[in-house]
Amino acid sequence: MSDKIKSYKELIVWQKVIRLNLMVYEITHSFPENEKFSLTSQIRGSSIPSNIAEGWGRFLNKSFGQFLKISRGSLFELETQLIIAKNLNYIN
Repeated sequence: MSDKIKSYKELIVWQKVIRLNLMVYEITHSFPENEKFSLTSQIRGSSIPSNIAEGWGRFLNKSFGQFLKISRGSLFELETQLIIAKNLNYIN
């Protein structure tokens, strides 16, 4: 990790996935009520920014890299769930 960056909050990737999570909450707000505990919950449960923050907090480059890999996997999972939502015409 860079000596110049003092906090995970300064990481551009973390800032972008925070914005992504906020967008996810906005778009899932209009999902049908019957999706509240299924697709909506899965989509909102994205832990991408949390994994980045946790990895940063481990203070080890190897751990941070592993958490970035986990975050990347979660991003693909989120993308898949959004594709399902699109196919169900919940989003366009």
